[in-house]
Order: sequence, then structure tokens, then C-alpha cells
Amino acid sequence: MSDAGVYVSTDELVALEARARDLSFVQKARSHQQLAGRMQSAMRGRGLIFEELRDYLPGDDIRSIDWRVTARTNRPVVRIYSEEKERPALIIVDQRINMFFGSRRSMKSVTAAEAAMLCAWRILGSGDRVGGFVFGESGTSEVKPHRSRNAVIAFAGRIAEKNKELRADAASAASGQLDAVLETVSNIAHHDHLVVVISDFDGHTARTRDLLLRLSSRNDVVCILVYDPFLLELPKSGDIVVSGGGTQAELALRTASVRTSIDAFARNRGRELRAWQHELGLAMLPVSAAEETAPQLRRLLEQSAWRQRRR
Repeated sequence: MSDAGVYVSTDELVALEARARDLSFVQKARSHQQLAGRMQSAMRGRGLIFEELRDYLPGDDIRSIDWRVTARTNRPVVRIYSEEKERPALIIVDQRINMFFGSRRSMKSVTAAEAAMLCAWRILGSGDRVGGFVFGESGTSEVKPHRSRNAVIAFAGRIAEKNKELRADAASAASGQLDAVLETVSNIAHHDHLVVVISDFDGHTARTRDLLLRLSSRNDVVCILVYDPFLLELPKSGDIVVSGGGTQAELALRTASVRTSIDAFARNRGRELRAWQHELGLAMLPVSAAEETAPQLRRLLEQSAWRQRRR
């Protein structure tokens, strides 16, 4: 990874793997059984691991009645088991033209790539399958989940390919790419997946919120909101010229009303996205492109785990 772009370097991938080892995703209880599966599912049924005894309730399977305990207590008691399952992970990485911006240290696209590789190495280190989607102006690339280093390296290659397509004079493609990718993932991740969405969420809509709600109702979802602090720390003098690829506009930052309008837009957008964390019950982690990625991600994941424990 470089300040301006992404390239696949063995040394850099190894360094990111080392930095990912102390990351901790919010996960379900770890399984210590020697039979299949590493994560305990929240589903209840006739699984492998005994969980508890409780009174019989209408609708319970009669086969789950523990007749010895029932005879001893003179009331019907059932045995509850937890089912073990693995948790495959899907990482969604935004490499659209809106990510091709950075005022300090890195482009948002590079920070997104770093965050994606840190997540991928950590998930693989936990023993789960990992894959994902990388979407840019020219379409979407997919790497199916596998439990192998080659899968992670292939995923890094897909990110690098999309990143190399970014250039300042590129025109933005039709809107709706983020929603289209989330729709695809929603059709794949039916339940018990870890879904990590890494984007600045530019162009998000009510449909985006609905898709994340659908995903989070059946899976663990972590959103990494990549941002650049420039809009939150605007200079108080001088003018700047901004371009969307085909058109340009001059912003008179020396004018207080211009600075105030831009600042209000940026902060309101950030508040709206962070509100999804409480509304949808998912983690929305803001990561700055102006700072090193790994320490931010480590701190934010720890805080997210603490908040979930306090619920």
C-alpha cells in the first residue's frame, strides 16, 4: 500500500498480517469443542452442545424432554442444545472515484484497502473462511470465501486492480453501485456470516439502510466509515478548486458562510451514518485516512465490543 495507490507487495502483506493479529471482532461465543465448527450459533435446536435445562413450553419438541429430571421434579423439563457453526466472512471494499481523495497521509481508497486486508488476515487467523467483493467504476470483482492464505492474497490483488483504475479525470459511473453490491451480499449471506462493509457511503439512500437492516438481522455486520478530515477542518483563508472529473467549482473558503455550509453538510452526513449504529444494531466505525489505519481499527473494535457487552 502506498500513499497514492495500492500495489500487491509480499512484504507489505506480511506486515499487515502481523498488525492484524491483535484485532478483535465482535463475535459470538468461541467454541472449544473438538467436533465441527468454531463458533456457537444463536439458533436453538438438537445440536451438539448441551446448554441448559428449562421447563417445558407449548410447542417444544417432545423428544427434548429429559424424562429423568421430569420424574424427579414432577414437572416436564426439556434439554436445550446449542448448534455449532462456522462463520464465513464477506468483506465489501469501495474503490469508486469518490474514494480517490486524501488531504493527508493516504487516499481514502488506500485506507479502505488497508482496513480490508487487516480484516481479512484477522478473520483467516481466527480459522474462518474469508472472501468478498471489490466494487469500482468499472464493475465488481468477487473472491469466494476460502480458508487459505491464497484467498487473502487473491483478494488483495482484486483490490489493487480496482485501485489502479482510479484517476483524477475519471467520470463517476451511474449511482446505485453500493446498493447493488449490498443486494448481492444479502442474497448470499442468509445467516451467520460476518459482513464487513468498508466505504465512505457516498450516495447512500434509504435502500442502503434497508439492505443493512436486512443483513444485520441475520448476520454480524461491521461498517467501516472511511473519511478524510479536510471537510471538518476547513482552512479559513484562500479559495480552492474542486473537480468531479468533468466539471470544476471554486469554493471561497475565506467566506464564513461557505465554510459554515460545507462544515454543516459534512457533520450532518456523519451524524446520519453513525445513527445507523443505534437504529440498526450494527457497528459503524469511523476511520480517518489522515491517520494510520491499524491503531484506529484496533481501538474502534475494542470500543464496539464494550458497547455490545453493555447492552
